[in-house]
Amino acid sequence: MKIGELAKLADCTVETIRYYEKEGLLPPSRRTDGNYRDFDASLVERLRLIRNCRLLDMTQEEIRAILNYRDHPNDNCQEVNALIDHHIGHVTARIQELQHLQEQLITLRQQCQRNQATRECGIIKGLEEPERFDRTNDHEHCSHTAGVHGHRPAQPHKP
Repeated sequence: MKIGELAKLADCTVETIRYYEKEGLLPPSRRTDGNYRDFDASLVERLRLIRNCRLLDMTQEEIRAILNYRDHPNDNCQEVNALIDHHIGHVTARIQELQHLQEQLITLRQQCQRNQATRECGIIKGLEEPERFDRTNDHEHCSHTAGVHGHRPAQPHKP
């Protein structure tokens, strides 16, 4: 099938399919005599699996592992369970970081309770204070959200 048909069946974009193929999450497509990509219908399920993993904020490394386990259906799923348990740990840590961030923002918001000139704004003054905020939750300094372990700060999902 052509790439557009695969994209429609898998509920994703053509660009997403090209990206996953480039990243090795999908096997290279066959080519027709006219040099068009020709995809096997079995890739619909694979693409749905990848999309659902992305919706669960899994990294490409984690998705590759899941796909590898899927490609070996007679293996024991103990490693899949361990991978998900590990991912749950990352999610738990991220939730704690976000709760801490929320607390800091609430505290900051409480610094300005009335309309006034911005030169008097408690929020701006608070943001200018040195060491006002806990840097252990600063995404530029926090290793697992800066990409060292493959996780990203919360942001819109890309393909």
